Amino acid sequence: MATNTKSGINPKQKANLFVNNSPKSSFAEAIKTIRTNLQFSAVDKEIKIILVTSPEPGDGKSLISCNLAGAYAQENKKVLIIDCDLRKGRQHEIFNINRDNTTGYTNLILNYTNASSSVTQPVKLELKDYICKTGIKNLHLIPNGPTPPNPIELLASSKNQELIQVLREIYDVIILDCPPVLGLSDTLVMTKLSDANIIVVSANKTKLETISDVKKAFDKANSQITGVIINKVKEKHNGYYGYYGDIE
Repeated sequence: MATNTKSGINPKQKANLFVNNSPKSSFAEAIKTIRTNLQFSAVDKEIKIILVTSPEPGDGKSLISCNLAGAYAQENKKVLIIDCDLRKGRQHEIFNINRDNTTGYTNLILNYTNASSSVTQPVKLELKDYICKTGIKNLHLIPNGPTPPNPIELLASSKNQELIQVLREIYDVIILDCPPVLGLSDTLVMTKLSDANIIVVSANKTKLETISDVKKAFDKANSQITGVIINKVKEKHNGYYGYYGDIE
């Protein structure tokens, strides 16, 4: 398994991972509430793969992704974050991972070989070179890797579908940090592999028309939105909290 070559938790990681570093904060409590709501929504089906996206850049989807992953890890679940934003992913920065051009989600999809077609290189031996320890118990990361010329084709490939199914058997929860949905089709492709789809929007910024456009995009892809998180809501003590609810 790939490891973080830097030691300790850097200031950026500490500032982003509220559920671990400020577990009593309103933000951390809200993230745990979202986790609970997702668990309650899993009445008719198992929710193991949770996709997180936003309408536009800057809404905080990566912040929500890493904290939601941390919240599940605190329940002693084996958790994996996959940075599916192959263009501008930042999970490697949040977790202080030294990303290079030979490892990452891009490379893993390209190099993935199903165990049934490779006797000398079982799947688990291939995966260990791409999955990074984060310094947080039970939580691993696959960073995005180098930007490919064809992100959507890569994400829509049969190799990626097989890979996600293999990872599904290894981990209790997988968080997919996906690109903003408007203007790109990458995220809509990944909804075919997820059990729940969460949209992160910004308070006092994201317009209702924008949310409507997101819903239309999901409807066109025959995918459902499980819930919405309203991020960047200022409280009296300058904290932040998220809100989870269904979109009709």
